[in-house]
Amino acid sequence: MKSRFIIAALMAVIVIQFFVIVRLASKPGSRVKQSAPRRPAIGTAAPFVPVPGSRGRIAIVIDDLGYSAVNLDRIKRLPCPVTVAVLPNLAYSGQVASELHSAGMEVILHLPMEPWEKTGLEKDTLMTGMRPELVSAIFRRSSESVGFLSGVSNHMGSRATEDPELMRQVFYELKRKGLFFLDSYVSSHSVCAGQAQKAGIVFYRRDVFIDNRLNPDYIKKQIDKLKAVAARRGQAIGIGHDRRITVEVLAEVMPQLQREGYQFVVVSGLHPERNRLSN
Repeated sequence: MKSRFIIAALMAVIVIQFFVIVRLASKPGSRVKQSAPRRPAIGTAAPFVPVPGSRGRIAIVIDDLGYSAVNLDRIKRLPCPVTVAVLPNLAYSGQVASELHSAGMEVILHLPMEPWEKTGLEKDTLMTGMRPELVSAIFRRSSESVGFLSGVSNHMGSRATEDPELMRQVFYELKRKGLFFLDSYVSSHSVCAGQAQKAGIVFYRRDVFIDNRLNPDYIKKQIDKLKAVAARRGQAIGIGHDRRITVEVLAEVMPQLQREGYQFVVVSGLHPERNRLSN
């Protein structure tokens, strides 16, 4: 009889504890809240957190958008995010920027700058010797015509990116807007890295042009070079253009590279201090 009483008492204690735990767990605020992942602020580099098993990070930039929307849906369907560099003041500049931003792509302004060759210049191309107020006005108009900007890259600009005074003025505007700069690196005499450091802006530099020839095998070989840079340095930036063949090759090779252990990110997902020009 005594043992039955003890067993009954123990069972009663267990039942009471169970109901107390359930009641506490159901109270508001009793669970640990998990904050949503935060995206880096515009113009700042994302924290570089190594991914276990990753062979390196690759950022693909698609240049020269804005002339048409013919490849818009193809870019949206890419299996990995890319950064799109949109030319200003064109018929489709605003549309492609808006739709690709909504599709999760990173948008940057592909700002026309003076080349050594004076042919085929875009409207509002920044020229060496321009007054600061004109540089500021062109930058404002160009930025507003695209929108959704995280950064800026140079379109052409072999002469402009060699000019410390012009790039100082450009980077002053980027600093005010909190935007990063991607040097397309069309001149080996570019002063952009030093000027960006002086201005205190986030800076990146292109490693490989992937589609200088409109041939799928060539593009794949250039992407192999990009892989090699990413494996060696931890990350790499490749620039292609708004061409059907380029987007189709990317759609084909991206899943394979992911299986090989490479991670595709937008440019701001890279560490600026880890990016160096490939030889």
